[in-house]
Amino acid sequence: MEMGYQRALYSPDTWTWEIRPIVDKTTGRWYFAVNPALERTWHGPDVNLGVDFSPAVKISYDFTKVVSGGIEYYADYGSITSIARLHDQQQQIFPALDLNVSPKWEINFGVGIGPTAATDHWIVKGIIGRRFDWGPRGRSQSSR
Repeated sequence: MEMGYQRALYSPDTWTWEIRPIVDKTTGRWYFAVNPALERTWHGPDVNLGVDFSPAVKISYDFTKVVSGGIEYYADYGSITSIARLHDQQQQIFPALDLNVSPKWEINFGVGIGPTAATDHWIVKGIIGRRFDWGPRGRSQSSR
């Protein structure tokens, strides 16, 4: 779950709430993930639209222990009670590169396209990720 704020310069919907469960599976060098997300605007022009359905999908392949590449898809189909026409949906497709630069750090980069009228036609994205170990320290796996 995520609750977020962005400046109105970036998005007129400044306060938003998101439930994004992640269902993923690694099989050998392949990684598959589906995120059937629900989003809600709390402040901004879309507050009256209710809950949006915004799924995401990722398929990638580990070329090495450090470098993975694949395809990512992000969408916003509109309100769950009234799915938007294709022309009005936001859809983004990214060939993406993941760099696992250490056990704790990763970098994700992609240049994507937005094939629908409601989406920016060219998008560049970058994510720097940090993994955290929330488990107890000093205990072996077998003692849990």
